[in-house]
Amino acid sequence: MDREAAAGGPDEVQQAIAGELRLMDPRVRASRELAGRLLDPEFTEVGASGRRWTRDAMLAELAAHPGSSADGPRYEPSGITGARLAPGLVHLTFETVLGGRRTRHSSIWRKRDGDAGWRMYHHQATVVPPGVE
Repeated sequence: MDREAAAGGPDEVQQAIAGELRLMDPRVRASRELAGRLLDPEFTEVGASGRRWTRDAMLAELAAHPGSSADGPRYEPSGITGARLAPGLVHLTFETVLGGRRTRHSSIWRKRDGDAGWRMYHHQATVVPPGVE
């Protein structure tokens, strides 16, 4: 049995994964409105660069980030797994490759009462150096 089923929330995990994948879509990344629907009002991120991001800062700059152009490199996700931490709270881990750069990711998604859907609450990415398994 995988972690999501053991935790009792495969539907919640799948919904969080769907949100994560939408955030990798260049059309969503290029749209402040669409990306804003997926980021929690209290969103924070520690990017692969080490920079700390707030929701407002991320939405202001996301369209200019790699992976946000329909004719540019796209995120290639792999190994997405998740665990339901509590009702309305899911932790995801996965890897991506974008333009030859491999990164490991950890994100927390939450759904509050009254929210239209799942939103990313926190995200952290780490660059994987060449040669590291």
